[in-house]
Amino acid sequence: MVINQNKTQMRRRYNNYASAVSRLKNLPVLFFRLILAYGFYQPAISKWQNLEGTIQGFTSMNMPVPAVSVFLTAATELLGVILLTLGLGTRIIAFPLMIVMLVAIFGVHLSNGFAAANNGFEIPLYYFLMLFALMVYGSGKISIDYLISKK
Repeated sequence: MVINQNKTQMRRRYNNYASAVSRLKNLPVLFFRLILAYGFYQPAISKWQNLEGTIQGFTSMNMPVPAVSVFLTAATELLGVILLTLGLGTRIIAFPLMIVMLVAIFGVHLSNGFAAANNGFEIPLYYFLMLFALMVYGSGKISIDYLISKK
């Protein structure tokens, strides 16, 4: 009898906890968007401020069509900063940003191993996974996408 009461009480506590936590469900996608926007900002600005140097860097890494690759990467990152911050077209911009991360992983970081401390692929992988989540789940209720979809 006491065991059944304890189970019922535990179940009720868990359900109350789950209900309270579920009220926060729009925050993770907002945080993903803002962290990613912040993370892409400096690389995008650096590329735009030093296009020639970045093209030389891409050339030295044997990236195909380095000038075009730099322009597309810089434009995608900068557009990503704007759209992710606003929560506008999140599912759309997530895909090209995922491509940028895959190129970064396989073209730059993979040979350095996993650890970010060794310039490994850890951070681009995390970005890729957050972008994948945004592509699947969308930008959440705290976004322009949500406001547009309500109308």
